[in-house]
Amino acid sequence: MRPVLRIPEWCKVAAKVVPIAALLLAGAIARPSSSQAGSQLERYLSPIEMVMSPHGRRLFVVCEGTDEVRVVDTQSARVVASVPVGHEPRGIVASSDGRQLYVTNSWTDNVSVIDAATLKVTATLRTGAEPTGIVLDRSGQMLYVANRLSDDISVIDVKTGHEIKRLLAGRGASYLALSPDGKWIYGTHIYPNAGTFQAQPKSEITVIDTARQVVVARRPLVNAAGVFHVALSADGKLGVATQLRPKNLIPLAHVEHGWVFGDSLSLFGADIDGTVQIPIDELDRYYSRPWGVAITPDKSRIFVTTSGSDSVSVIGVPKLMASVRARGHSITNDLSASADYVEARMPVGREPRGLLFSPDARRLYVVNRLDDNISVIDTNRNKVISTIDLGGPKTVNALRRGERTFYKSDYAFQGQFGCANCHLDATIDGLQWDLEPDGFGKDIVDNRLLEELSGTEPFKWNGGNPDLPTECGPRVEKYFFRSQSYSPEELTDLVTFVFSLRYRPNRERLPNGELTPAQERGKAIFERTKYKNKKAIPEGNQCAFCHNGPKYTNRQQLDVGTGKPTDRSPLIDVPQLSNVVYSGPFLHDGSAQSLEEIWTVFNPKDKHGVTNDLTKDELNDLIEYLKTL
Repeated sequence: MRPVLRIPEWCKVAAKVVPIAALLLAGAIARPSSSQAGSQLERYLSPIEMVMSPHGRRLFVVCEGTDEVRVVDTQSARVVASVPVGHEPRGIVASSDGRQLYVTNSWTDNVSVIDAATLKVTATLRTGAEPTGIVLDRSGQMLYVANRLSDDISVIDVKTGHEIKRLLAGRGASYLALSPDGKWIYGTHIYPNAGTFQAQPKSEITVIDTARQVVVARRPLVNAAGVFHVALSADGKLGVATQLRPKNLIPLAHVEHGWVFGDSLSLFGADIDGTVQIPIDELDRYYSRPWGVAITPDKSRIFVTTSGSDSVSVIGVPKLMASVRARGHSITNDLSASADYVEARMPVGREPRGLLFSPDARRLYVVNRLDDNISVIDTNRNKVISTIDLGGPKTVNALRRGERTFYKSDYAFQGQFGCANCHLDATIDGLQWDLEPDGFGKDIVDNRLLEELSGTEPFKWNGGNPDLPTECGPRVEKYFFRSQSYSPEELTDLVTFVFSLRYRPNRERLPNGELTPAQERGKAIFERTKYKNKKAIPEGNQCAFCHNGPKYTNRQQLDVGTGKPTDRSPLIDVPQLSNVVYSGPFLHDGSAQSLEEIWTVFNPKDKHGVTNDLTKDELNDLIEYLKTL
């Protein structure tokens, strides 16, 4: 019989205290100031997309971090020129003859037109808000631009440079692809369309008839959110879109038992006769955030960048078709299925995004956003054969290290997801989540924008986390990722990066900083202290009392009547309101699908500001003002 090991009482106590002390110590060390973020002066290139000249001799690489297009000679693998464009460029397309390049500038809401011979910007074209993906129709006469913040697609006459119409797309319209016959454009979007509270997210592929410039179909993508690039096979019969399948309605306790995010592709077109979603994950390893996609000209393989896993997956199309036909739609959540059709996984650089083939398809170029370089893959051997340095800084500062931690998925159990899964491109995901630490089915939460967080503490919907090291550290590591803790240095870097995120431009404000008449009226309502009958409104019910200061929060926790029976407490942290218009859905649990619903549905007793004495027009004015904050 084995002797019983008796543990002294002090050891039992220590066993409980030490982990807590370690977490507190990590939090104490990881306390960078916002000024630390501002001191990081290196400007990294952050390349995200590219196109190739028709003869294959030049690559034009969009560098989001430095507002430029870098030109690479493919023979020498050297950068030969740089072209300044607008702020935060994201997408690029070339005319069929290669003479013109069109680059979307997401923060300046326009397109830079570049002469490919002189490498000069020759014109600037206005678009919708936050233009991202871009394609040119077969005739070369019409540009189509996906606008992420205005949720639409601009149609621009190239000859006049004027936008002739906007087409309604999915929320967060981001990427476009032209069919090989030129008849159709397929568009995707990164945020799910508005739906009902705690329902499965719904997305779509928006189909545009290029002859009439109208939307002719919206292919539904059920339980999909975060839909990225889309590609068509050369015969036009197979379409592929990269996407996430979030499991946001099931507590994160199931991290160890399955996926929190399924990484998958949506297949559509004549080859599929409908739409089928297929996983690219494995049973014990996930390939996080599939982003770029390309199909070989002979339709034998599909190449997919997985930005959170720093890799490229190769899918055999004949094997894929056989698996889909054999398994049918049950393939969607079957993580064993990928073994049927994934032929290779290739490590590349950090956070790979766009990819494209050389003209003969013997090479695949993959742009690595967080390494400032391009991986060159031999497509016959499925092997990285070289790396093109785009000339970014050679030192890696705290901001860059933190950014890499933010986007990397390896910290999570089996590499399932990273911070960037819920905060797509450091924004939001538009979903409500059941986070198990609060209890199963309890405290459903909506995630907030990460812009300019300094000075808005505490964090979490109930103000339970006093600072960002606590919010990003123990909460994420232990409860979300089910993994080892960040080192103090990693946590400091991560917090430094998050603190560095700036406000995106607010498009609801007039350029001169003045307010429209409606916004002025809304401001007066926001700041009013009396009911219409001249009776004083209690301070706690005045909008500007709780939402005050430079970021419109008094940093308190209050009962404003929006708590739900499933919440452990009715006290809600007062959120900052800057750029609130871009953070929907709204309220702490995402139950309000619009700003209007906050007061028309969830404020029956005037506990969340006095609004029930407002007319419809007055409420509209209030909302118009809130959009400007």
